[in-house]
Amino acid sequence: MGKTKDSEVEERAKWDNKFQYMLTCIGFAVGLGNIWRFPYLCQIYGGGAFLIPYLIALVFEGIPLLYLELAIGQRLRMGSIGVWNSISPMLGGIGIASMIVSFLVAIFYNTILAWVLWYFFHSFQNPLPWSQCPVNANLTGYNEECVKSTPANYFWYRETLNITPDIETSGSLQWWLVICLASAWCVVYICFIRGIKSIGKAVYVTTTFPYLVLTIFLIRALTLPGSTDGLVYLFTPDWEILKNPQVWLDAATQIFFSLSVAFGGLIAFSSYNEERNNCERDAVVVGVINSATSLYASISIFAILGFKATNGLNSCRNENIMSLTNHFEFSEQNITLENYNDWFEYLNRTSPDDLASLNLKHCDLHTFLDQSASGTGLAFIVITEAVIEMPGSQIWAILFFVMIFSLGLSSMFGTIEGVLTSINDLKLVPKWIPSEVVTAIVCLIAFLTALIFTLGSGNYWVEVFNGYVGSVPLLIIAFFEVTAVAYCRGMKTFSEDIYFMTGKRPSIFWKACWMVISPLMLLMVFVAYVAIQAQTHPSYPSWDPDYELFPQTKMLKYPDWVFAIIILLCVLSVISIPVVALYKLICCSIKKSSARGELNPYCNDSFEVETREQRARHLKERCRSTSKKGHHDHRHCFCGTCI
Repeated sequence: MGKTKDSEVEERAKWDNKFQYMLTCIGFAVGLGNIWRFPYLCQIYGGGAFLIPYLIALVFEGIPLLYLELAIGQRLRMGSIGVWNSISPMLGGIGIASMIVSFLVAIFYNTILAWVLWYFFHSFQNPLPWSQCPVNANLTGYNEECVKSTPANYFWYRETLNITPDIETSGSLQWWLVICLASAWCVVYICFIRGIKSIGKAVYVTTTFPYLVLTIFLIRALTLPGSTDGLVYLFTPDWEILKNPQVWLDAATQIFFSLSVAFGGLIAFSSYNEERNNCERDAVVVGVINSATSLYASISIFAILGFKATNGLNSCRNENIMSLTNHFEFSEQNITLENYNDWFEYLNRTSPDDLASLNLKHCDLHTFLDQSASGTGLAFIVITEAVIEMPGSQIWAILFFVMIFSLGLSSMFGTIEGVLTSINDLKLVPKWIPSEVVTAIVCLIAFLTALIFTLGSGNYWVEVFNGYVGSVPLLIIAFFEVTAVAYCRGMKTFSEDIYFMTGKRPSIFWKACWMVISPLMLLMVFVAYVAIQAQTHPSYPSWDPDYELFPQTKMLKYPDWVFAIIILLCVLSVISIPVVALYKLICCSIKKSSARGELNPYCNDSFEVETREQRARHLKERCRSTSKKGHHDHRHCFCGTCI
């Protein structure tokens, strides 16, 4: 006897315990952006002032969307595609879009982990390879490109990426990156080999270890000279900057992306929960911990940046002290770092012409603190430079890169789960094929696709995927998700779902967010983002040793063919939403017309007449009754219309 649909739902895998589930959701939400994107936004947007738009976006956009995904996944106990198909077959494209975006994000995200592995392997060397320049090919001096820039820049751009001067010059595959990329995908596969059973074990390490390392870094950083200057810089608010609309746009965008909504991973994770579970509390806890982690990481990062800025200030002043000592023929140790300002003011009063003729460097702490960096620039250049100055630099480098790898790996769990669960929902693979084989095939395809990122131009393509695949498509998907639940499943039905799971109905705040505030915020962010992007042709920073302003990066515009690929990636990610809806409408029209053609005008067995209004009422009642059971019969209603 075949299994019923209900029996399949009952046999769905479950978490070993609630703690596993929470760690997995927190690990998925807390990712690399919390470490290298949030501190950067605080740095360029007025320090503590940025927290105001950020918290507003968290309350009215981030947590409501997170709550919605956790609730709908837990209630219907399906993956992303199954959930939206269950609400209405016309919405099945939302799940497919989430699957495509998850796959595209996974291939470039794991490339970053491959770079982290490369740095991790080199962190055992003494001295660290990015602490000094290598000799040139003739063994007559140091490498010219390294001397013109810095050892950290040279190790990143040349030794790691072997980067080409522009995106049109592809270069060759870098074998060391291919090996690191294969290693990164092997680690992901091992963690996924038994599904949520193996993931649940891995998150005990991957989610908790970064907090341990952050705490160790914070304690160590606070003992370094200049750390307090970095913290003062972080928390000193610049209220005027709140008048800039870009601040609010970036705050809304950051909270949306940092919570990892719209990928389908959170829906999949919550579907393995018990049906009766307080998903409201889960959403609030995950959202608050995610934002608290961003702030906690910023304290550690800015303490280290303060230390690095102080070292830069001291180096600048030491050069000036050497010039002053030689010019005025002072004895050594006459001018020191401690009395530098006093001597400078004295000489400026007594010998202003001589002082001006020296062309001394302008040494200001805020100038060094203002040298902002985000993303790979923060992780692989700024922090690595700071680590060199710390005693026991190898240990700190190892800890830092293990932490970054753990953060990225826990985020990969949700991203890949969004793909694997969707494949299962679509029934693309026969049931007799073991899940381990399916996971291996997905990882292999992802690895082969990601080889483009190991080319000399690979870093430029990572920026393309990061800037466009993981932005606009997710906003569109999230908008359709919240409107689908609020208006197609219906707020009354969804409230009953939550009452069944938590024992209480959602408050007016949650309903207002789902029905009005969150969709409007998503729409505003989307329109503003597109408007800003449309004002200028997309450009990217390139590393070109022949550039006249080298070591500054050279800003280049994307070629037309690359711009076409960007448009294609954005469209490909979400095209399934209208295509599936249109396909279902056409199928529905064909079925209706064929049903009319099959009517027998001579048959009148029942003598019953049902008006159009009565039939619509009966269909709506059937929709409500089936939705309370947690699933739909694929012929049921879409926003009140039977399909």
